[in-house]
Amino acid sequence: MKPDMKRLICLMAVCLIAASCGVTGTVTRGTQYAKMYEEKPVTLLVMPPINKSANVEAKDLLYTSISRPLIEAGYYVLSPLLAMDVLKSESAYDSEVFFEAPLSTFNSYFGADAVVFSVIETWAKKGLGIQTKIRYVIKSAYTDETLFDRSCDLFLDLSVDSGSETLLGALVELAAAAISTASTDHIVAARKANYYILRDIPQGKYSPQHMQDKDVAAEPKDVVARVK
Repeated sequence: MKPDMKRLICLMAVCLIAASCGVTGTVTRGTQYAKMYEEKPVTLLVMPPINKSANVEAKDLLYTSISRPLIEAGYYVLSPLLAMDVLKSESAYDSEVFFEAPLSTFNSYFGADAVVFSVIETWAKKGLGIQTKIRYVIKSAYTDETLFDRSCDLFLDLSVDSGSETLLGALVELAAAAISTASTDHIVAARKANYYILRDIPQGKYSPQHMQDKDVAAEPKDVVARVK
């Protein structure tokens, strides 16, 4: 056999081995969120966000956007407005107090199977856009174990590109982008971050894909995205 042919065969063998390792090494949702599939939570209680940003309005703004993607993923989410009233009346509005505490009270009081925590690391205007960094942690109301944990560092680009190459055109674009940043509700950026974070969540009981998505390749736990 000629040397060139031997090298070609060796190269093909290496490629096949690498491809095989790549397939078997894929992390699935069933592996990454094993406890979520074990406990199969149905009813979720969304806690008020933990706000570590300088934006004082971020907590209330994000709270209004969390339930919908969870419902669309097949979960029953307790009414945020009702839950908020109860939590405030019980002096439980500060989620930081419960993040590392036993959660069985939420099961007995609300009937929740799991509790959804969100942490706002960043939520601010940055240049010609909005920067948000949000983390979601879902914990069992029975065992206190973490069932789901993902974050997204997202930049919502609000710059305007009209295609103009003149200095005047560039100034007009800059002004338009500044106006857009000032008038665009920051919650739009949060909703986009929600999408990236929760699109990898195992589907709940009310989804046709419930318990059928265990072999789907899991996405990275920490997402970085730039969107328009």
